Amino acid sequence: MKSRQRVSEEILQSLRRTLAESLERGCLSWPLPQPPHQHADLPAKHPQDARDVSELGLSLVNADRGMFDRHLKLVVDLIVPHRMNLMDDPFEVHEKWLLKRVDDLSERMLFAISTEWLAQALDPSFPDTERWWLAIALINGLCIVPYGQSVHQGYHLVESIALGQRPGTWHTQPEDGPHNWAWNPHTVTSPIGSIEAHETGMKAAVWLMKRLEDGDENRRLLLIEWIRLLLERPDLFSDLELSQFLKRRCNDPSEDAASRVVGCLAKLIENDKQAGLECVKLLHKRNELLVRRNMADVLTRLFRRIGWDAVPLLEDMLNDEDESIRAVAASTTGDLRFLDAEMWADKLQSLSQHDCAAVRRNIVNSIRFYVEMYPEDERKIIEKLWAGQDEVVMTRLREMLLRFEETNTELFSHHIKILEPLGLESLWPPLDARRPDRSKLWLDWLDGKTELPEAPMQAQTHVSDFSESELPSLQDAQAHLNAWIGESEEE
Repeated sequence: MKSRQRVSEEILQSLRRTLAESLERGCLSWPLPQPPHQHADLPAKHPQDARDVSELGLSLVNADRGMFDRHLKLVVDLIVPHRMNLMDDPFEVHEKWLLKRVDDLSERMLFAISTEWLAQALDPSFPDTERWWLAIALINGLCIVPYGQSVHQGYHLVESIALGQRPGTWHTQPEDGPHNWAWNPHTVTSPIGSIEAHETGMKAAVWLMKRLEDGDENRRLLLIEWIRLLLERPDLFSDLELSQFLKRRCNDPSEDAASRVVGCLAKLIENDKQAGLECVKLLHKRNELLVRRNMADVLTRLFRRIGWDAVPLLEDMLNDEDESIRAVAASTTGDLRFLDAEMWADKLQSLSQHDCAAVRRNIVNSIRFYVEMYPEDERKIIEKLWAGQDEVVMTRLREMLLRFEETNTELFSHHIKILEPLGLESLWPPLDARRPDRSKLWLDWLDGKTELPEAPMQAQTHVSDFSESELPSLQDAQAHLNAWIGESEEE
């Protein structure tokens, strides 16, 4: 009990200090937004002074010790390390560990307290407007860093405010189907409606997000993290003005902030293509290395959403001075084949002679699709890559040629005839490792001594379509399985 008392008193002092600082910081933007719910007989009355909010918050914490003890127990059970014995008191066993993390415990408890106050303020049957002023000010004052509780807990709180519903409310429902145990395909169910934004709650949520936007770099980074999560709620997209926030952050003086906007582009384009294209152009004009690299990372996702509008981005990235950006852009070249196959093949041809080794290596992933569309390789891309003698490129090409040898000997013969003057010494050892003496057949064919070797017999795997008239007996199936296992072990 002494350990519990020491930890409790230490955390209580830290919580009072942090609560006062957070409420004071949260009330710097005055006045506070109106509550989403108000009682008809008890309309909301805005506090006269910011000090009144701080004094009320401290008074509630000091008066309601039961609330403090309840949240302390939940938070401690949540963050303490794994306990070998569930009968152990975490305050006794982990006293020193907890005392080193007083600030973390205080922050978690304040988020829990703000969640409780917000739930009481958003109770539609009897809303507590006094706790609304406390909750909105405390959330504004607590959310100051772009990680931890400020991101995840803060997002859920601002979402609840926008919807005008208490935190923890299940805002959406999963679609019923055969994956549910109690599903009945013969029942008629009404379609599940989308979530509905609360008009006053939306204004309060936008007010809170603008306070982050007007803050320092950490607050702006936190805003982008919230927007990234809110983009998963299309019903809130327009009311929360998410596209306007992202446009402004594209011109953020912070390189880190602009680079994080890049991660929101795909979802932004799905919700508002025009706004998404504007953000893409703004970010593409920035010269910071981190932003350029992040844009290269999402280029594939942009190709799938904006099509031809992504081609100029690819061209600029292939000419970028940073080698890693050129390499990533080269691997994205394969997306061109869905727009124009001839353009894609011509681009592969030009990149096959690129000065950067990373670019040449990354286009090999597209060669298989290229050979499927142009089996004769009129552009001699494989020949140019083989002539480069890059071991990474040649390893991938050898694997592709060996696959041709197994499935299409005519295609294999066509390519090795072209590559013979460049040297095929590295191709034969792995071929013999797969099938002994197979290389001798191909060397004799190259010398004109034999006919074209036939493709090896491929093992046929029977896949049942459940149309068989009768099934084999169990004894026959077991005998076939034992024979197959024996052959596998011998190999």
